[in-house]
Parts: sequence; structure tokens; C-alpha cells
Amino acid sequence: MQKPITIAGITIQPGTRRSIELPIPSFYTHTSASMPVHVIHGNRPGPCLVICAAIHGDELNGVEIIRRVLAHKTLNNIKGTLIAIPIVNVFGFVSRSRYLPDRRDLNRSFPGSKSGSMASRLANILMTEIIDHCTHVIDLHTGTVGRENLPQIRACLRVDNETEAIARAFSVPVIINSELRDGSLREAARENNIPALLYEAGEALRFDEVSIRAGVRGILGVMYYLGMRPKSRKRKEYKTLISRSTQWIRAPESGILRSVVPLGTLVKKGEILAYINDPLGEIEMRVLSSVSGIVIGRTNLPLVHEGEAIFNIAKFSKEEEISNYIENDHYELDPETDEIKSKQVPLV
Repeated sequence: MQKPITIAGITIQPGTRRSIELPIPSFYTHTSASMPVHVIHGNRPGPCLVICAAIHGDELNGVEIIRRVLAHKTLNNIKGTLIAIPIVNVFGFVSRSRYLPDRRDLNRSFPGSKSGSMASRLANILMTEIIDHCTHVIDLHTGTVGRENLPQIRACLRVDNETEAIARAFSVPVIINSELRDGSLREAARENNIPALLYEAGEALRFDEVSIRAGVRGILGVMYYLGMRPKSRKRKEYKTLISRSTQWIRAPESGILRSVVPLGTLVKKGEILAYINDPLGEIEMRVLSSVSGIVIGRTNLPLVHEGEAIFNIAKFSKEEEISNYIENDHYELDPETDEIKSKQVPLV
């Protein structure tokens, strides 16, 4: 039997689950505010996994991912503890903004402090009330407004073997070896010797069904790897490859962008990615890939300025192989190819 866990002064006994409203600074109106937290505290000792979303308030896929994970039937008898926070940046969420009211980026404010800015205080609350309990972290993100990301894991793989192991257990085809950013939750977790993954998929302010399904499958896969839940009889092994570097392709000219390659496409150096025209169509410029690799991110906005980042290309040693992995993975996650009707109604 493992010990009880206490968050925000509330004690959760082993073998129970509890929703908690974690107090945070109030709104301008003196209306109280809180961060929603759900804790599933198993009877048996084991890892403590934190999954969180909406650190950037307009990144919504993670909110739906966590809702589906919490509804999964295998969570009623887990080993260890699952702490789920669907909305970390409550202020940005209610205003549909990436940032906090003072325009600070919460994911550049960790570990925070009790007496700093609002961002610093929120970061400190998350660290002291939640992260201090945990052994592993999965932070759920999307692209920004108008920019879409292929489902991918970003992790700093040079620090320990456990981080790479849970990255592979997440089971998306693309893993990006990504250095830690100053002030990020990943960096703060690493300073406490806690392996942390960042899941990127989809676009801000939108739900994407394939990205959501990949996120749910990934979290459940990590929980299986950590021994928190039993392996599903239907579970299969998923193939993945690590990219050691990525490169942005920037607009060579301002104008109206017409993209011709979707996410997940294998492109060769010199291949046409898009065209940029003036409004009358009298001037046309080709956007060429400067490297070979897989398109893992792109802008969805057709209006671009010269120098704007429009395609993100990940370089792999086995490009043809990863292209096949991505195609097969997308086919499996696409609701139109479901062989068995899902209990979750697909989002459209």
C-alpha cells in the first residue's frame, strides 16, 4: 500500500481519485481562480506521472487528450499515481491567448517564484504543488495560431536513457532530439532529475482528431512502459526514428502562399514546397527545400512576409523508412479507417 498524497492541502488516499481546484492568483474583479487538477492515486506503489496541457492557453488538443485518458477504463486500477492538469494557463485559456494577461510566456517562466510576476507565481505553484511529487512529466502542446505540427515528441535525449525510453514508448513515428529551453517546464523538470517529454501536434485553437488519438495512445503507452497499467492484448509495437536536427524554410519573398506539400511528406533538397504570388498573379516565385527530410511543421496562413518561417523539415538518416512509418501511423489513427467503432465520437 502506498502512502497518501497531499496537494493544495487536500489529502488523497490510496485507491481513490479526486478532482482538486488548485488556487491561483485571482482575476481583476477579485473573482477567485483555480487550476483544475485530477489525481488518480493507486493502491500499489509506482511512478507518479504528470500530464499537463494548455501551458499556452490557446493550445487545445491536450485538453481533449486528457479528457479521453481520464475516461479510459484501465485507469481504475493503476500502480502509482497519475496527476492530470488539462488547463495550466487558465488566464490564457479563457481569453483564447497563448500568453498570460501581462503578455508573458508561462513556458519561459519556470521554476518561478512566490513573489515575482503572475507567470512566475503560476510556475512556482505548479512546481511546488505538483512537480515536486512526480517522477515523469508529459507536457502537451500544439503549433501556434495558423501553424500546424505533425504529431511528434520533443525531448533532450543526451541527458539520460530513461527520457529516450519513454519517448519511444509514446509511439509516434517522429522524435526530435531537442535541447532544453531556458525557463521551460522541461528544463525545470530536468533540474529536478525528472524525465520530461513535450508532445507537439496540430494547431492552436483547433481540435485535430488524428493528433488527439496519437496523444491518447502515447500517454497510455508510456503508462504501460512505466508499469502503471497492464498491456492491452491489442497493443502493437510502433516504429519510430529520431531526428537529430531540423531546419526552417523561410519565405524568399512576401506575397500569397500556395503550399503543395502536406505534413508528413518526404521531400528532397531542391523540391518545390510552395509558390508565392503577388495578388494579380503577375509574379510567381517557387519555394524550394534547402534540405532533404520530412515536413513536420508548416504555416496554414496563405499570407507571408519575406523571411517568415513557413516549413519545418526534420532530417533523418533513414528518410524513406520514416516516411512509411508516418503514412502507416496516420492510416491507423484516421477515424475513416476504423475497423471497430470507437466509443469516442470522432471530432470533425
